[in-house]
Amino acid sequence: MLAEEVLDLLAPRPGETLVDATFGAGGHAALLAAALRGRGRVIAIDRDPDARAYFERFAKRAGVPCRFLRGSFDTVLAQLAGNGVMADAILLDLGVSSMQLDRPERGFSYAADAPLDMRMDPSEPESALELVNEAGERELATTFRRFGEERFARQIAREIVRRRRERPIERTGELVDAIRAAVPAPRRFGDGHPAKRVFQALRIAVNDELGALERGLPAALSMLRPGGRLCVISFQSLEDRIVKRFLAAEARGCICPPDLPVCACGKEPTLRLLTKKAVRPSPRELAENPRSASARLRGAIRTDAAG
Repeated sequence: MLAEEVLDLLAPRPGETLVDATFGAGGHAALLAAALRGRGRVIAIDRDPDARAYFERFAKRAGVPCRFLRGSFDTVLAQLAGNGVMADAILLDLGVSSMQLDRPERGFSYAADAPLDMRMDPSEPESALELVNEAGERELATTFRRFGEERFARQIAREIVRRRRERPIERTGELVDAIRAAVPAPRRFGDGHPAKRVFQALRIAVNDELGALERGLPAALSMLRPGGRLCVISFQSLEDRIVKRFLAAEARGCICPPDLPVCACGKEPTLRLLTKKAVRPSPRELAENPRSASARLRGAIRTDAAG
């Protein structure tokens, strides 16, 4: 997804250290590793244990030393930075991967009936099953509104609570039925699937995706060498807003009040923006891969002031 654009912005060169987080099925990593031309290394990060099998296949043909680290990218990046590991290019590819969506048993998709789960790391204790069946009506509504920007959050939460009094909601199909029943009829046939926003909200909440992003961005910056490049692919407005604000703040530097005539804080910019606006998929990519429609790419380069 946005492969050519990522390659152009990250501009990997022989001898560099590249970090791909999250690795997924390794599509971006393969492209970036090829640009190293046999010199350099790749660090792959993913919290999903299923990604390891894809990494092992990738590592056999990468042509450079590769390392797989399992865990949430915010935690792993902070650990690497704390151990003095530096990178020349870091890619954060956010959201759920095709690898996860295409396996119905993982419970990410509203298009197939499957156990309600949505954990990117299956070893985590709370899945969507627990959240849907144990959270109060107000908490559910807040989750749907905050993380899914769902207009009918209150009605959907009320319907879920009503149904689970009779029996637990254990499958994605049961949740979809509850959402359909709660949403006004015109909305059921309007902009996309009526369950889209609720499923997004549950996935974000279960995996603490926005929290990981807010922690992961400064961790990634702390790993970058001066001249190192950072790219982030996001898939919904909540993620993109966090990325945009972080990059803009680090590129601005000064944090003095706007009415102060002379800078008193002395804070220098730590990043220079590589993208003024989010880069979107080309018409060709949209035709070949409809899932890329919501993808947004932003990039920046670390300045000498951050060293």
